[in-house]
Amino acid sequence: MFQLLLSAILVFASTSMDYLLLLMIIFTQTHTRKGVIQVFGGEYLGTAILVILSLVATYLLHYVPDEWMIGLLGLIPIALGLHLAFKGEEEADKAEIQERLEESQGGNLIWTVAFLTIASGGDNVGIYVPYFTSLAGYEFLVVIFIFFLAIALLCYISMKLARLNFIEETVERYERVLVPLIFILLGIYIMYENGTLAYTVKLILN
Repeated sequence: MFQLLLSAILVFASTSMDYLLLLMIIFTQTHTRKGVIQVFGGEYLGTAILVILSLVATYLLHYVPDEWMIGLLGLIPIALGLHLAFKGEEEADKAEIQERLEESQGGNLIWTVAFLTIASGGDNVGIYVPYFTSLAGYEFLVVIFIFFLAIALLCYISMKLARLNFIEETVERYERVLVPLIFILLGIYIMYENGTLAYTVKLILN
């Protein structure tokens, strides 16, 4: 169980660290209680849609005959991690984010935040699919519960950090180191969990 909890936390952290800066920018433009609630709701909605899309792909992958072949999906987060390590993530366009927030005044901020979450969450599906494929039914429920708690924590931390002037530069600096590293470690874990590494070693030795 501890291993499952740890992997769930790592998956959420690796796919959500880029949201930290995004949410911080949004919270600097949102000071009312209603606005804060809508930001929380939008993050939940956007993440839920990404999870549903990943589940559809995960279900289809259950028809793959050999488990070690599923583990090959671990190459996706490894490739993402290497890509980010050598090229770096594109910086969030603050002007565009602020423009969307201004357009949402008088409308529902939930949908704006959800859209931004989905739009910046392309890598999430690439991580969720191989990870969800390796989970049993009850394990998936545990992971979703961890995600539910982690989203609230992420939004809360982002809101608090948005009040600090110096924090944004620090987040950007360490994000580019931690995200690639976590992606790569997660990919290795997925390949190990599904026996792909053991199968590869066996092929090499034979």
